[in-house]
Amino acid sequence: VFGAQGNDDKIEDITPEHFGSAAEVVVTKDDCLMLEGSGDKAQIEERVDGIRGLIEETNSDYEKEKLQERLARLAGGVAVLRIGGTSEVEVGEKKDRVTDALNATRAAIEEGIVPGGGTALLRCLPVLDSVDTGNFAQTKGVEIMRKALRAPAHQIATNAQEDAAVIVDKVASASGNQGYDAYKGEFVDMLDAGIVDPTKVIRTALQDAAGVASL
Repeated sequence: VFGAQGNDDKIEDITPEHFGSAAEVVVTKDDCLMLEGSGDKAQIEERVDGIRGLIEETNSDYEKEKLQERLARLAGGVAVLRIGGTSEVEVGEKKDRVTDALNATRAAIEEGIVPGGGTALLRCLPVLDSVDTGNFAQTKGVEIMRKALRAPAHQIATNAQEDAAVIVDKVASASGNQGYDAYKGEFVDMLDAGIVDPTKVIRTALQDAAGVASL
């Protein structure tokens, strides 16, 4: 950066030694991606610590957002996923699964995670008991929502060839992160077992379903 906000160097004094290097640089109309940079790790860490300090000091939401973006670019990493298979159909299926996993990870980074396997939805059931319904339509709506909240856990248990009604009742009567691991056929702490859902996915699914149902 040159000028009042930069250093004292002038553009005409810049030489190739001022620039770093990278194994690969990909430039598009929207982004510039540098892979395998050869910068000094100690200097990068020092700069990262400096940015963290600026984030704590600033009172501007806009400036904080931009600093967080800069911090993510410096402290974050880039992975190249190579997907193979014995046929084009297999490759396409694997690619779709990886894409779904990446999108789920991004959603989890944004809003966190909740116990998976339909457990988080079952924990929402008690809230419906306190909903005031003024007419038959609203009462029916609450009943539909109650069935919808139980449906994912019920379907997972059904797919595992278990007694779905019994499994759902046990999970619903439990507390905290306790849920059903259909793969192992046992009740576990879902977070400890790594069975999770992105909060954003669950939230938007409920909001979108409720919005469509209210039309």
